Amino acid sequence: MELRFEPRERFLAIRPGRAEPRFAGLWASGSLEALARPSIAIVGTRAASAYGRSQARSLAAELAGLGICVLSGLALGIDAAAHEGALDAGAPTVGVLGSGHHRFYPPRNATLAQRMLAMGGAVLSPFPPEEPARPGQFLARNGVVVALADALLVVEAPARSGALNTASWAAGEIPVLALPCDVDRRSGAGTLALLRDGATMVRDTADIVEAMGLLRPEAAPRGEPAEPAPPSDALLALLEAGESTLEALLAATGLPAGELLGRLNLLELGGAIERRGAGYALARRKRKAR
Repeated sequence: MELRFEPRERFLAIRPGRAEPRFAGLWASGSLEALARPSIAIVGTRAASAYGRSQARSLAAELAGLGICVLSGLALGIDAAAHEGALDAGAPTVGVLGSGHHRFYPPRNATLAQRMLAMGGAVLSPFPPEEPARPGQFLARNGVVVALADALLVVEAPARSGALNTASWAAGEIPVLALPCDVDRRSGAGTLALLRDGATMVRDTADIVEAMGLLRPEAAPRGEPAEPAPPSDALLALLEAGESTLEALLAATGLPAGELLGRLNLLELGGAIERRGAGYALARRKRKAR
């Protein structure tokens, strides 16, 4: 992995308007561009059930398909499933290590990290490259994950779990969401405790997008055409010229990434536009009608 040290100011520039991160900088490999998008951290237990892994992977794939950056800690279990889901969608994903890059931990996920880099994502660490993994470092890593995210989703976590430490970092800072499970599932006892204490319950991707403020509750139901709000007319006009990437639309509109993605999501759910590869275009039936 080609490494460089990125100072805190770099992350402030990529993510304007967010709270100042509690780190001086991060060691980085890969591209940081995905962090300019709205981002969600998806975390959970290493000893995940088939249910937990499946849910983490499918939710991550759907969110990545909407242009949301998926973050996690590159650990076994839920973390790995979340990264895999983003890769399934052909999207970049960002991982934060609890060790230095040259002492990669867990070694089993080194191949996953290489795939993430090949997809345009990044592997970050608050620790020097030769720093081995130590128990206390994972707690600090959790704080970095939260600092880079706009929301946190805990998929499956037992009563004592690093994922609950991540949730404690997120409390009062960003929305905390949790996925329900069977009440007698020990690997989900911590997740149920989060829901009891006020975390937002997640049933599907729409719940997550709404909690992140990217989809208003009053938006048109799926598949039901809706007239775009007047500010979205400018987006439709831009797409008249042809398919455009999120980055190009950000540059053309000057909108914050979260606001732009929210408008694009509303237009897509209303049937006015559609995703094509890495970009957006007018829906085919919309183009014929105009």
